[in-house]
Amino acid sequence: MKNYGKWIGGGLGFVLGGPIGAILGFAVGSMLDTSTGTTVFNPGQRRVYNTTPNDFVVSLLVLSAAIMKADGKVMKSELDFVLQFLTRQFGAQKAKEQIVLLREILEKPIPLREVCEQIRTNMQHPLRLQLMHYLFGLAAADLTLDGREVKTLEEIARYLGINHKDYESIRAMFGADTESSYKILEIEENASEADIKKAYRRMATKYHPDKVTNLGPEFEKAAREKFVKVQEAYETIKKQRNIK
Repeated sequence: MKNYGKWIGGGLGFVLGGPIGAILGFAVGSMLDTSTGTTVFNPGQRRVYNTTPNDFVVSLLVLSAAIMKADGKVMKSELDFVLQFLTRQFGAQKAKEQIVLLREILEKPIPLREVCEQIRTNMQHPLRLQLMHYLFGLAAADLTLDGREVKTLEEIARYLGINHKDYESIRAMFGADTESSYKILEIEENASEADIKKAYRRMATKYHPDKVTNLGPEFEKAAREKFVKVQEAYETIKKQRNIK
């Protein structure tokens, strides 16, 4: 494995097998050894929920490549977004190594459905929601959402098993109006005060940073962004509706 791949060496789980393992093997110059007892991906197998922090990072990098290639060109603003995100989570040195790996992954075709099915099989729902939130931020890094990027985001959400309401909620987190606030809480604009409060409690639970504690404090910081968006949406509606 190349030097920049050392950070993933001891912490890989489900991504060693299946289509992600093949992409990763291509990226580091040789197929990774999966004879250590790691389960090879089988889309029909029972979910095992054994996501490690490095599984999450590799999944994030592969899906980042899919989004970045969706409109036929890789933008500097997109690479900067990924670098800034990784730097905030892991520090500058490890982020640079991860970016080198991303550049290698960008050279490889991404079998999107197969990759997403592998992730869905092995990754808990709150972590998949975190991935979608990150991917929307990446797609909007150049301040526009290209139609091809939106189509790819929709496909990823569907293949990851993220329902339409959750998808629209995350998408609305990148808006800045009252209508977006209702979408974030997954309610209609004519919802009652009681329903608004109930929705807030439900969404605050769904997006609470505690849902990703198994990935470590680095990812808790990123998860908090979604949690804050839920709180901001609730406060916006409260102000508009004069709810105490």
